[in-house]
Amino acid sequence: MIKKVVTKRNLIKHKECSINDNLAYWLSRLPEERIATVEYLRRQYHGSTTRLQRSARVIQRTQD
Repeated sequence: MIKKVVTKRNLIKHKECSINDNLAYWLSRLPEERIATVEYLRRQYHGSTTRLQRSARVIQRTQD
């Protein structure tokens, strides 16, 4: 028979710890490595274009 198990954790403490660990890790890296990582993530999200896409949105405002 399978027993139901509930595990409670303090998410705020876990989140703060995770943020501090991430910050410490990235501050320990060289600036060139940090920039290369950001560029890698940008290429994954926006594609391999050399420039970021520009976009504009026209919104019609109501006359008050």
